Amino acid sequence: MKEITKNTKSFNKIETPIGWEAKQISDFGKVHTGNTPLTSDTENYGRDFLFVSPSDLGKTKYVTKTEKGLSTKGFNISRKFPKGSVLFTCIGSTIGKLGIAGKDLTSNQQINAVVVNDENSNEFLYYQLEQNAFKIRLLAGEQAVPIINKSQFETVKLLKAPLPEQKAIASLLSKWDEAIAKTQSLITQKEQRKKWLMQNLLTGKKRLKGFEETKWTTQPLDNLVTPIVREIDKPTEQYVGIGLRSHGKGTFLKPAEKPENNSMDKFYIVKHNDLIVNITFAWEQAIAIVKKDDDGALASHRFPTYTFIVGKAHPDFFRFFILQPRMKYMLQLISPGGAGRNRVMNKSDFLKLEFKLPKYEEQTAIAKVLQAVDKEIQLLKAKADKLKEQKKGLMQVLLTGKKRLKID
Repeated sequence: MKEITKNTKSFNKIETPIGWEAKQISDFGKVHTGNTPLTSDTENYGRDFLFVSPSDLGKTKYVTKTEKGLSTKGFNISRKFPKGSVLFTCIGSTIGKLGIAGKDLTSNQQINAVVVNDENSNEFLYYQLEQNAFKIRLLAGEQAVPIINKSQFETVKLLKAPLPEQKAIASLLSKWDEAIAKTQSLITQKEQRKKWLMQNLLTGKKRLKGFEETKWTTQPLDNLVTPIVREIDKPTEQYVGIGLRSHGKGTFLKPAEKPENNSMDKFYIVKHNDLIVNITFAWEQAIAIVKKDDDGALASHRFPTYTFIVGKAHPDFFRFFILQPRMKYMLQLISPGGAGRNRVMNKSDFLKLEFKLPKYEEQTAIAKVLQAVDKEIQLLKAKADKLKEQKKGLMQVLLTGKKRLKID
């Protein structure tokens, strides 16, 4: 890449490089708006034409699959978007979601489609819209249902490079998209494998080598954990609190809690590897194992904590075990009452819950297998994040012409 910084002119507070122009979206191609089916009869829905909505955009660059479709009766031919059209959501909370039509299709009224002309690259326009999505969204204002009408969308100005440079920029950014998509696919595969392993290893359907002959036994939680109370007086200064998400999504920290905002006189210290439950939302599976980063945080009386009995229960095993649907079901059984805060878990009944479990050694082995898969997923997610940051940096310099590609 080479850098061009001279002989530029102002364009919306950014620099317009030599040979580039500030052009309206309508200069890139014809803008069309989607429409609803001709009638609402169920016979008008089928597989003849692909019908997309905002929920279908943003998953992959090219849109070729959707669960929705229209029959020949329900399809308005005047609203057909040809393959290669650039799709942009212009209504509601999904404003800015993007895609490129991978085949001829139609959409609802929430989507505008740009049928790009021969003087421009549809992928270049796609990346320019991605780069400027936030700026475009501001046109909708702060109304209850944000909307960008067709005329507003058409007149949005973007930087337009010569066609050979558009294609070169789009080609380079596509390589990053391909790498991101490949990494995301690997993440999905690993997550599916983890799910399969949890379903089988945590129920004894699949046994690890060396443990095939060892029997699992049914036992109550009070054989495995011990209640622990680390009570302290209310702090006089800001403190780090701990919260617990429902649906098995773990703990979170509240790093700047103010004592004056809390009416309680006593707090309770949590430690790494404690089992912690929110008695108010246990029925929503608000249960977790305290992370290392949470050590020393303060909880209220609504968050009873338990330590695992060494040699009987391994906290790393239970990090996965408590995420099972059966755990949620059992917690619902001991949380009587209506919805919300009326469904308070009975702490005595909690310790009486019975589960079929392997011995400590097999728990440890299962935990290591699942942790290894978790580590692979974490590394892949870190790689995906790095690729996304690299792509973001490239977009910032390539789509503004701050860096120029050599064109053969």
